[in-house]
Parts: sequence; structure tokens; C-alpha cells
Amino acid sequence: MTPDTNPVTDPGADPVSGTGAGATGASFQFRFDGETVRAEAGQTIGAALIAAGRRSWRRTRVGGAPRGVFCGIGICFDCLVVVNGRPNNRACLVEAAPADLVQTQEGAGHDDLAC
Repeated sequence: MTPDTNPVTDPGADPVSGTGAGATGASFQFRFDGETVRAEAGQTIGAALIAAGRRSWRRTRVGGAPRGVFCGIGICFDCLVVVNGRPNNRACLVEAAPADLVQTQEGAGHDDLAC
């Protein structure tokens, strides 16, 4: 949602997409596991992946169960992704940016640490 669009006070605004009177509608692309994903200005990586039809993008360490957005507010860790080489980003909280390189997170995301 754009800062100048309030679905409560703006009757032309769509509360889900944030579009309507005052919305910019600016879109851009980022890469996810080598594929191009379209995102809207202000949209999180998780929201853009869901809009692109991706429901899961991580697997659990034990059992390999698919995970994506679960809580959507940053409390759980089901939606972790690697963003521009940095692991352990919650896709539901990180705003997508043009030319971001987002990858599926494998395991605990600590492969780059010398532990």
C-alpha cells in the first residue's frame, strides 16, 4: 500500500492491493532462484512470491516439509530466504527492491559461518 492511500478513508482504494486513488502502481522485477518475479512498490518479497504463484520457498531442516508464509507478521521463521547473499531474511517483512537476488534458503542458513 502506498503512504498516500488509506483504504479506510479513501473509498477508491483497494485494501488488499493498496491500489486506487493516490496509488502509484510502480512495478519492477527481482530474481528468485533464477526466475524473474514482478513486484509492486512497497510489496514484501513474500507477497510478491505469493502473487507470482509461489506458495513455498523453503524446506524444513528435519523432514524437508515445504514452507512459505505462515504468520505473515514476522513472528515465525517459515518464510526465510537469502536476499543478496544474506541468509535468514523473513520474506514477509523484507520489502522487495529492484534487482534483488533472492534465493531459497537451504538448511539453517548458516553455511557461510565458520562454526
